[in-house]
Amino acid sequence: MNSSQLLGITTFSYLFASILYAIIFIFKAKKLGIVATFFTITAFLIQTAGLFLRWKESYEIGYGHAPLTNMYESVVFFAWVITLLYLLVEWKFKTRIIGTFTVPFAFLAMAYGSFATGINKEISPLVPALQSNWLLAHVITCFIGYAAFALAAGLGVMYLIKNTSTSKATTNDETIIGTLPALQVIDDIIHKSMVFGFLWLSVGIITGAIWADSAWGTYWSWDPKETWSLITWFIYAITLHARYTRGWGGVRIAWLAIFGFFAVLFTYYGVNFLLSGLHSYGSS
Repeated sequence: MNSSQLLGITTFSYLFASILYAIIFIFKAKKLGIVATFFTITAFLIQTAGLFLRWKESYEIGYGHAPLTNMYESVVFFAWVITLLYLLVEWKFKTRIIGTFTVPFAFLAMAYGSFATGINKEISPLVPALQSNWLLAHVITCFIGYAAFALAAGLGVMYLIKNTSTSKATTNDETIIGTLPALQVIDDIIHKSMVFGFLWLSVGIITGAIWADSAWGTYWSWDPKETWSLITWFIYAITLHARYTRGWGGVRIAWLAIFGFFAVLFTYYGVNFLLSGLHSYGSS
């Protein structure tokens, strides 16, 4: 079995897990929670094996690089980090219903990588700009940040659903909304996810600047990807600043978490396909 087959199994495993989490939420089938978690962990382990196998395959054909160098490999890694962070949050806060709003992100990322046309899924040699020891540091740190922001966005949706429900005043398990964590808990996890993501994105921008200097001779060139990374950084910096200095929380932070993730998506995906620049190789 090769890496493509394992990653294909991962895609459908995430789909099945997402369906299970949706059933838990809609039908209040709490007993399925452990099954949904089992499938999520299984998919995560299969995906981990697929990533390592793809890495091994790159050495076998003479290229020898981590599977993080094109759009396909990056979305697979994106899904992997989202799932890892979700499982950590589930373990920390002991609530599986969060999976309803986060695991689908992992499935959508894998589905896009598996089924979208125009994406090169082959293992290819590194272009000169990617032949740097800073590759792993930059890509890994950025995607940990992106995944944390995806988690925050999913929780933002959860917060808005619970907050706008007429049953929010009676948060018992007799209603669908009543199965969601308390608003204060959701708000706290959103905040912690955004802080976590912001720190990693900051490190990602710094390592990217060092990498840019070694590859192109300048730390910053206002390339579209660099510019949008800075815009995204400022969005989250302003959001966190407003929380600490103005006490923003609740609905405002939930909406900003969602808005910020759209900026992340454009930085990650839109720039590669809609704007030309030094990072356009990401589409290949």
